[in-house]
Amino acid sequence: MYIIKLIIEILIIALFFYSKLLPYKDKLHPQYKSIFDFFNSIFSPIFNFLKTTIKPFQVGVGLAVDMTQIVLLIIFLMLLKFL
Repeated sequence: MYIIKLIIEILIIALFFYSKLLPYKDKLHPQYKSIFDFFNSIFSPIFNFLKTTIKPFQVGVGLAVDMTQIVLLIIFLMLLKFL
């Protein structure tokens, strides 16, 4: 059970860094690019699935927030609480 919690905690931290580094993925050092690509291979299919079910939240005229990362974070936090 402890290992599962630890993995979820690592995924939460990775999700934070993933969201911050996504716009700069082409400028990453090769060492960090491989780590980024690893987590991208985990998060990308999840985001693609969530984007089909969760629509962006409209916050202004022509301005919307992608809710998939927030929903994934909530799922991770709920898993931590119930494990």
